[in-house]
Amino acid sequence: MLYGAMLLDRGMSKDALTAFEATLKKEPHRLGANHRSGEGGRGDGRYRQGAAALFRGVALAETADPVRPEIAAARAFMAKAN
Repeated sequence: MLYGAMLLDRGMSKDALTAFEATLKKEPHRLGANHRSGEGGRGDGRYRQGAAALFRGVALAETADPVRPEIAAARAFMAKAN
């Protein structure tokens, strides 16, 4: 997950998405990996793939504290997508 975050922060969306997908194969319920995978997918032009990851992340955090910025951002994205 950290490798994917580093790649995403460096603007390497395609490589970051690949790294996050590898993490999610092993640990599909990682909130951070789903969220950052969503960012990577959208940044790489794979909008649907990114949106699906964000939707999974929001579902995981359904009862979580809405103050967390990544959850609030994902919920805002979902509201626009619907």
